[in-house]
Amino acid sequence: MKKFAKGLAVGLTAALMAGSALADGKVLKFGHDNKTDPFENPAHACTAVFSNIVNADTNGAVEVEVFGSNQLGSAAEHVQHVRDGIIQATLTSTGALASYYPRIDVLNLPFAFADNAATYAVFDGDFGKALAADIEEALGDVVVLGFPDTGGFFAVTNSKHPIASLDDFDGIRIRTMTLPSHQTIIQALGAQAYPLSWGEVYSGLQTGVIDGQMNPVPIISFANFSEVQKYMTLTNHLFSPYTFMVNRDFFEGLSEEQQKTLRYAAESCVTASRGLSRIIEASDRGLAGLMDKMEVTALTADQRASMAAAAQPAFETHVAENLDPKANELLGLFKTEVQKANDSVYMD
Repeated sequence: MKKFAKGLAVGLTAALMAGSALADGKVLKFGHDNKTDPFENPAHACTAVFSNIVNADTNGAVEVEVFGSNQLGSAAEHVQHVRDGIIQATLTSTGALASYYPRIDVLNLPFAFADNAATYAVFDGDFGKALAADIEEALGDVVVLGFPDTGGFFAVTNSKHPIASLDDFDGIRIRTMTLPSHQTIIQALGAQAYPLSWGEVYSGLQTGVIDGQMNPVPIISFANFSEVQKYMTLTNHLFSPYTFMVNRDFFEGLSEEQQKTLRYAAESCVTASRGLSRIIEASDRGLAGLMDKMEVTALTADQRASMAAAAQPAFETHVAENLDPKANELLGLFKTEVQKANDSVYMD
């Protein structure tokens, strides 16, 4: 069976590379790990808009082929496939990118943003440009085209009781990604961090192995966590965008006009991911629907400030002790740009 599986993997790699070669490098294979419905998922909405613009505006000279739902491997494997030129593009989460680019962890500064508009300003502005440039320099073989929305701010759900204060976190086992920073944040809030792979989260909640988890509202809805969770708190403590990256050799092999097309198509992709995320949040597929199934708690400004005071110093200590000086420099820029964005008023 191992030989058979290895043969399938080798065959897939060869087929993908051969397909690109036959198309003279103009087929852009785009892999992601989300549901392939542009009306249900921000990632696929992003890729659908991107592919439509590129296919149309290059008159088919660059053909985008989207492979969702982990058809071409896991999120982490997609990153390596892009670097190797097996596929040409992906949307990668902070968790999947961290093993290749540990500095992405600076984005996990808890309770940073005041609202969604602030996230747009930060990732479309000076910090986003600096982060993209650093990723490109560190990896060397990718070009970053933007930071699409994964679904919005994180909320915390659990099966024990409502959470509205630091004391309420005590004794709650909350599933986190395997990122040490996520574990640091949850522990600083007073809960027990329980790293668990995504595929095991629902069963873990169902069996009581874990009491709760944290994710954006649309993901909580799509994963049907309301079936096994009674309480949800709108903590808004994390915002983790995707990183949209393409293979550098492929990108540089395009004409200047084609490169320009990819860049403005990526900008539209980012906009689509944000728009769909906000729509889902407001619909019966998001918060409105979950409020009929779960007890939802919205934090006051004072409650959120208390949690931030506990979590932010722990996170900053984690970055200082475990990441390099460049990461600390990026964190400083991140905090500066976040504060500017938080203080700005729309059309003031």
